[in-house]
Amino acid sequence: EDFIQAREHDRLGLIAFAAEPYLVSPLTLNHDWLERRPAESGRTVIVCCSHDQRKDLIPQPYSARSRVHEYGGGVYCASGQGVFFVNDSDQDIYRVKDSNAPERITRTGKHMRFADLCFDSRRQNSLVAVDIASGGIETLERGYDFYSNPRLDHSGRQLAWLCWNHPNMPWDGTELWVADIDAQGKPGSPTHVSGDDTTSIFQPEWSPDNTLYFVSDKTGWWNIARLESSGTTFVTRLESEFGLPQWVFGQTTYAFCGRNSIYCTHITDGHGRLSRLDTTTLKLTETAVPHNAFTSICAQHDTVCCIAASETEFPQVIKLDVDRPEPVTVASSCSMHIDEGFISRGQNISFRTRHSDEAYAIYYPPANRDYDAPPTELPPLIVLSHGGPTAAADGSLDLRKQFWTSRGFGILDVNYSGSTGYGRNYRERLKHGWGIRDVEDVCDAADYLAARGIVDRERLIIKGSSAGGYTVLCALTFHDIFACGASYYGISNLESLLADTHKFESRYTEQLVGAYPERRRDYFDRSPINFVDRLACPVIFFQGLEDRVVPPSQAEAMVAALRQKHIPVSYVPFANEQHGFRRSSTIKTALETELSFYASTLGFEPADRLPGVHAGNGAAQ
Repeated sequence: EDFIQAREHDRLGLIAFAAEPYLVSPLTLNHDWLERRPAESGRTVIVCCSHDQRKDLIPQPYSARSRVHEYGGGVYCASGQGVFFVNDSDQDIYRVKDSNAPERITRTGKHMRFADLCFDSRRQNSLVAVDIASGGIETLERGYDFYSNPRLDHSGRQLAWLCWNHPNMPWDGTELWVADIDAQGKPGSPTHVSGDDTTSIFQPEWSPDNTLYFVSDKTGWWNIARLESSGTTFVTRLESEFGLPQWVFGQTTYAFCGRNSIYCTHITDGHGRLSRLDTTTLKLTETAVPHNAFTSICAQHDTVCCIAASETEFPQVIKLDVDRPEPVTVASSCSMHIDEGFISRGQNISFRTRHSDEAYAIYYPPANRDYDAPPTELPPLIVLSHGGPTAAADGSLDLRKQFWTSRGFGILDVNYSGSTGYGRNYRERLKHGWGIRDVEDVCDAADYLAARGIVDRERLIIKGSSAGGYTVLCALTFHDIFACGASYYGISNLESLLADTHKFESRYTEQLVGAYPERRRDYFDRSPINFVDRLACPVIFFQGLEDRVVPPSQAEAMVAALRQKHIPVSYVPFANEQHGFRRSSTIKTALETELSFYASTLGFEPADRLPGVHAGNGAAQ
């Protein structure tokens, strides 16, 4: 089970945007969260906990999942009139109340998608306005390519939101707008209050006294700011990240706890921290909790809830009281007990790149209390290239990494140039350099450990998914350092991606590579599909056949080209999977097949009983 969001509920409220719509979440006095259940075909369930009693709020076959921007997020909200959620199969809004079956609110025939829901108790409509009685939808504000984060103030008389245009992504540049709401629920005289094409705004929220707060990277780092009569005032000014890349909706890194207090999470040098900010004195005090990664911060009165994780604790929903800050675990994403003798703890490292600047990674050495490697043998290394490429790796406990370290592999999770968590300048190192700078960094990271005699230089492996899969294919094609690689729904042809991908990312490559067709040569030169003759090591591909972000054609074209050149390759497609695998059977098969592939390629006999697969046969047997 994978916990995605957690929050405590408080007041009534429903608002949604259309064009590429979505929904927000203020909720009730219960604790609730989303659970993704691979054993139930990957469906996502809203779970409620009241007086230590847990129950599922939506029955099978319903699944709470938004497809806005394909990545979704912000899929439900609760109020005195029930819990509203976006159902995966039809992308319409439903309401579940008491123990009754879910009631369908909208009937759009998949022509519209919703996310980031917020219930408006005064008028029950907004922009787009969704009338919960009739299901009618009215567009109230349009003109930008994208909208997000609709937030009503506590009086219901002002609405704030974010918007941006192509070719920007929300971490490049967004605008924050505010409008008065009339008696019919329509916004009037919108005012642009912050943000522009080169400033990223994240998570606008109204304080208890109706002051508008938000996160801005105007200082070069995502810091918390507020809107005052004189303009924007920063209430934090640290070289630390209080914001996140807005790939999905409903992300929260801070919440108001009382009139003059904010609980917030921020990342410094790759470590997550939970702190308390006094909004009067602007004093920031770190909270002593045994975790180093935090998401989905929410608060009510004197209680704070979030999802937290550490090097030895799986992601879990925790709550803490302001006056007694020892965290209480409400629910954990994994009930399995793992002896610490099998847990590899991540070690944060920095290394100098070939450009004489610094990049970052987390190294996990092999860990298995029952086995010792021969004293003269260095471990093979799997270099991980995260997706995005604007995402970031953290050191929280992850079974997928421990699967490999418990079997004798080292893992190096690289936060290459372009990753978030290290300031705007670090993110922008990748501008127009995708397929070059990220690739050089992962190669330099592997070389750093090999040169120090920590890992075996002859057994270096690279794997990654989505944009990380593209980095994998570039590294294998244009460099000669890795013995083999695994691409999970990776990109092989940048030009065809322009025509195949969805709206949200359709012009993302303008920031990463350059304008098209003006820089068409760069697109050609950075596409591995055009240079398969340079790729001389085995590769395995994993692909969801319903993927709309990186379509199967990207993997299939690369596989066909490699086979034609008689280069060792294996292809493992999965029906009923999209961008990111959700079913337990898929996840298990992919891991076991990948291990079998490495065993065949590197020439060792795994202890596991595995499906028969080897480089050159095209599919798992």
